[in-house]
Order: sequence, then structure tokens, then C-alpha cells
Amino acid sequence: MQTTPVTSDQFAQSVLAVPPLARNSDRVICEENNRRIVQHLESGGVSMLLYGGNANLYHVRPSEYAGLLETLQNIAADDTLVIPSVGPAYGTMMDQADVLKGTDFPTVMVLPTKVVMTEAGLMTGFRHFVEAVGRSAVLYIKEEGYISPEGAAELVDDGLVSFIKYAIVRDDPSQDEFLTRLMDRVDASKVCSGIGEQPAIIHMKKFGCVGYTSGCVCVNPALSQRMLTAIGGGDVEEAERIRKLFLPLEDLRNDINPIRVLHEAIELSGIAKTGPHHPLLSGVAQSSRPSIEAAARELLASNTD
Repeated sequence: MQTTPVTSDQFAQSVLAVPPLARNSDRVICEENNRRIVQHLESGGVSMLLYGGNANLYHVRPSEYAGLLETLQNIAADDTLVIPSVGPAYGTMMDQADVLKGTDFPTVMVLPTKVVMTEAGLMTGFRHFVEAVGRSAVLYIKEEGYISPEGAAELVDDGLVSFIKYAIVRDDPSQDEFLTRLMDRVDASKVCSGIGEQPAIIHMKKFGCVGYTSGCVCVNPALSQRMLTAIGGGDVEEAERIRKLFLPLEDLRNDINPIRVLHEAIELSGIAKTGPHHPLLSGVAQSSRPSIEAAARELLASNTD
């Protein structure tokens, strides 16, 4: 596992994958199947992993957190960046900081929540966590009202943020006043598009985001890597062609639930057994499984030619 700080150059070399977390039938974290997911990603050229929402770390048991971190360190190659998450509750993240202090993870993401919070309170809590863990953290902006561009810029200017995962969904991603304001105030090398392949071209080419995160990259990493290369090389036509190949599975994620569908897609495509969802989530309806399997297998079979 990479132990050096994250650099902006890495986002041009690898999509930031956001994998699900495989569990056994008794919901214990499964090292073997999580390793299979990671090795599948690494075989496709991916060297950056972020365990957050798709891994359902919102509901991870405090008693299993140390074991989770050990598993993540064990399953990654020496040059693979692994980013775990904390929170979203303040008390949870501060207790998790005590566990993280003794590890070599270069950065950690703070999971967002709008439940019982204010922007000023969030900024104080984020600051407390960074001070406690002794390293900068990933700021995840998922919806309006969580933090303003000005508040985010203040955290960045104070050296508290390794990078920002920007993931506010828009009907038209090219029209985004919030992202415009954010990019006016923060170095572009600090902002990563955080909603998968679909808005990545616009976020990177129009707004200047440094790279993009993806869940569906876990199904076909080489294809998503090819899209990243195409965007970076200015081949928008090729990037657009590849973007459309991810659309059927992404549409199912949007229609049903992004986390639950990806979890099922990894297992139904034969990549690894992801097991049951960790509560408070549950599996998809049986009637949805055939369409998820078809979309996942079609994406897995797509090549870069």
C-alpha cells in the first residue's frame, strides 16, 4: 500500500475507484473476496482506491474498524493508494482517528451528512479530526447546504484538505454555479469529479477537475482507465464513446440505488462474492437482478478497441 502523500499527478494516471466491501454470509468482512475486487482493479491499471459510500462505511461497526483497516492494507499492492473513510458522526470520526493514528494511510475521507449539523460546526469538526489524526483529509461535497465553496476554500487554504471529492448531481452537469465558484477559489489540482464516468468529461474539460472517481470502474477497470487517458489526451470523441458503454449500468444504479446495484453487479458479473449488504441497507428486489446481471456482464465484456 502506498504510504506517501497523495499527489495531483496520480489522478492523471488512475481513476479513483470506489469499491463495494465484500462480506461473508455472517456479514464479517471477507479478506479473500475484497482482495479479488482489488486485484481485478489493479489488473486493469487502477492504482487508487477509496472506501466510502459504496463500501457502506456509514454503518461500519466501531469494533470492526481496526480489522477493516488491516484488511485494506493487506489486499492492496505496494504502489496502490488506499483511502478509508470515517464518520459521518463527529463522535464516530474522532474515535476512528484514534485507530487511524497508528496506521500509514496517507489520507482519509470524512463522510458527509446534513443531519444535525451547521457549516461552521462541520468545519470545526473537520479541523478537529485532521488535528487528531495528524494528516490532511478528503472533503466530500455531495449536496448543497453541506459546505459552501468559501468554506471549502478556507479548509484548503489552512492545509487541512488533501483533495475535494465533488459529487453534487445536476440535471445538466455543464451548468453548475457551485462548482464554478469552487474552482474560482480552490486550486484545480485539489478537486476531483466524484460522480463516475457520466459527468467526468464535462467536469474535467470545462471546469478543470483533476480526475474522477468511479464505482463502475470496479466492473471494467481497463475501460474506465482508457476513458481517463482519452480525456487527458484531448480525445473527447473516444471518451464519449466509452462513457456511453457505462451508461446502462449507471442508469440502473440511478433508478434503484447506486450502492446496492454496484454491490450486486460485482457478484452477478462473477468478479467476486460480495455477500449480503450490511444494515441499514438491504439487497435489491429479485426482479431487478436479471437486468443488473445483464448490464454488468455486458460492461465487463466491453473492450477498449
